[in-house]
Amino acid sequence: MFIAVAFKSREDHRKQMELEEARKAGLAPAEVDEDGKEINPHIPQYMSSAPWYLNAERPSLKHQRKWKSDPNYSKSWYDRGAKIFHADKYRKGACENCGAMTHTTKTCMERPRKLGAKWTNKNIAPDEKIETFELDYDGKRDRWNGYDAAAYAHVVERYEARDEARKKYLKDQQFKKLEEKNDTENVEEGVSDDDDNEDGLKVDEAKVDESKQMDFAKVEKRVRTTGGGSTGTVRNLRIREDTAKYLLNLDVNSAHYDPKTRSMREDPLPDMDPNEKFYAGDNQNRVSGQALEFKQLNIHAWEAFDKGNDVHMQAAPSQAELLFKNFKVNKEKLKSTVKETILDKYGNAAAEEALPRELLLGQSEREVEYDRAGRVIKGQEMALPKSKYEEDVYINNHTAVWGSWWKDYQWGYKCCKQFVRNSYCTGAAGIEAAEAAADLMKANIARKEATEDVIPPMEEKQPATWGTDIPDDLVLDEEKLAEALRKEDKRRKEEKDERKRKYNVKWNDDVTAEDMEAYRMKRVHHDDPMKDFLN
Repeated sequence: MFIAVAFKSREDHRKQMELEEARKAGLAPAEVDEDGKEINPHIPQYMSSAPWYLNAERPSLKHQRKWKSDPNYSKSWYDRGAKIFHADKYRKGACENCGAMTHTTKTCMERPRKLGAKWTNKNIAPDEKIETFELDYDGKRDRWNGYDAAAYAHVVERYEARDEARKKYLKDQQFKKLEEKNDTENVEEGVSDDDDNEDGLKVDEAKVDESKQMDFAKVEKRVRTTGGGSTGTVRNLRIREDTAKYLLNLDVNSAHYDPKTRSMREDPLPDMDPNEKFYAGDNQNRVSGQALEFKQLNIHAWEAFDKGNDVHMQAAPSQAELLFKNFKVNKEKLKSTVKETILDKYGNAAAEEALPRELLLGQSEREVEYDRAGRVIKGQEMALPKSKYEEDVYINNHTAVWGSWWKDYQWGYKCCKQFVRNSYCTGAAGIEAAEAAADLMKANIARKEATEDVIPPMEEKQPATWGTDIPDDLVLDEEKLAEALRKEDKRRKEEKDERKRKYNVKWNDDVTAEDMEAYRMKRVHHDDPMKDFLN
């Protein structure tokens, strides 16, 4: 039975193929589906052939998922800014800020009022129009759904206004040039040149319009970017009659040409005269023009970031460029300041008047005698060497410098004999006061040494057990002491075993001398080496 089914399906397949060939040749009517629509014979077999479990009698696309648009889905969009009702007073459940019923206070888009509409009952906002749409797959992802084409008219008007302003500015500039030229020339020559001036204006207008018509050399090509590349417009400025860069030197070992990027970095003709050379390689563009300025800008951004400034060329290029401009301005100011300082100190020999002839030749009436080493022997005073520190600078009303006085291994001021460097000068009165204070201190020390008594030695007293001194007339009763010892033994046994203690206990807080002596005798001395042999 399996063989019969197989032959039957193969026979049906052959008939189906013959029928399709006849339909293509126009010898058989076109096949229609259940809805009466003609089935496209160009649909691939894997799309039109339904699975076997659907029991499809003819090829169709009904087994495809959502092959026909659903009429239940909407294609409209939200009515932006539409209002439905404007209330006169606040309603319960409305927004406490603006008074609209279509949203809550948390989702209110109006500026927060000092007192909301709930309390003032004024300026109640109208209710917004709330709409819900059920969009299909394409409707949810349509970028231009709800776009108003009339909004683009503002963009067109803005660009047209800019072009008009540019043309007007160019005409004004040309008129100014013509007026200046007419003022300098004679009246007759100005009348004869009016036609030429009008032609000049026409030529300038033609130049302005020509910039818009320079699209003949514009090509669409791939522009490499850091993000992986994007399609952009690049103006091709190469003249077609020029020799291609890869044909300048046909030597195999010459500069490498990359056909993918159309770049030749090295110079194809390094031995050629630079004045006659038209192309010197793409690397020439990297070290000239704006490429060099951009390189300097990057280097400045790196150095500024290393020094702690928050500068990043890729993240904030405008900030980096502004900082670089400020850096160059400050650098020029610093150079000019240094130059002016040097000129003020040493003078400008190029701008000053010519020196006298006797000074220019180094002639003078003074006689100076030198030795073999070049040292001055006679005829010129010896110059005192100066240090790098400030000399003869008096601060805080002092008349002497710090370090002009030395006493007791301390430096001070000679004028007031003070050791504190930042002190204020007190003069002769301060010196007298310091001497009087020193004399008074010496007298006090001498008087104290004279009146100082010898401290008597402390007598050692035996402390009592409860922390006071033992009186000399203390007498312990032997019987009371024996009784106290028995009580102490009984108390220790009760502490070891709680079952020995009776239920009704009478306690007396009075402590006698015999009780303290019994406690001291029974107490364990931890420092006693024989404590383990007691009891």
